[in-house]
Amino acid sequence: MCPRAMARGKGGGSRSASRDQDGVKRMSGDGGDVACAVNDLTRRGFPEDFRAVDGRLEVLGTGERFRPEDLVILEYHRFEGISDPDDMAIVYGIESATGTRGTVVDAFGVYADPALSAVLRDVPIRERA
Repeated sequence: MCPRAMARGKGGGSRSASRDQDGVKRMSGDGGDVACAVNDLTRRGFPEDFRAVDGRLEVLGTGERFRPEDLVILEYHRFEGISDPDDMAIVYGIESATGTRGTVVDAFGVYADPALSAVLRDVPIRERA
């Protein structure tokens, strides 16, 4: 079950949501809501799935590729597994310069995908107006 309120940090459990000075929504949780976050972003207009290929993000299905400078992170949600390090993940909501919007999920810490981390390191985070 993925209630929208919980996906936005308004439900029970140990989840919390905040916005940093750049206005990007960040979430921490107990790890069980990664799929909920992806589903919520998909419903809110991030229908594509990205993966890292050759220093770019590629849209699964179409093969369209974007350089980091052609992308922006609109929001991200960080999930911290309290008892299981496998639950440590970050869900990114990303938009391209051409308007393609989608998600990509990465672990963090020692489990992070080095190829994906290398691409995302150069993708700017949208600052709040």
